[in-house]
Amino acid sequence: VQLQASGGGLVQAGGSLRLSCAASGRTFNRYAMGWFRQAPGKERDFVAGISWSGITVYADSVKGRFAISRDNAQNTVYLQMNSLKPEDTAVYYCASRDLRYSSVELTPGSYDYWGQGTQVTVSS
Repeated sequence: VQLQASGGGLVQAGGSLRLSCAASGRTFNRYAMGWFRQAPGKERDFVAGISWSGITVYADSVKGRFAISRDNAQNTVYLQMNSLKPEDTAVYYCASRDLRYSSVELTPGSYDYWGQGTQVTVSS
């Protein structure tokens, strides 16, 4: 699986962005997908995930503000980010678990394929 993330940028606090993650492969609809983020000097943290069946999981810090979705026909996962805060500033990565695993996990080590990352900067 090859993943290509896009949609990052500079936005003011309170604004919105939508990230996209385009995936290659005919079996995309069977992959559990996740979004992670990494701020400078910090660990890579789980943001949101979606199972192959559409079950979603969110980090507490983004619940109610972010929404993950998938379009299997387009082989794409989205992360809609609303009410952005300066602390959301980070490089955002999309990731996929191996085809053997259908559930979302919160640890980066549980994901086998990664996109290149897209920078999100939220100004105060």
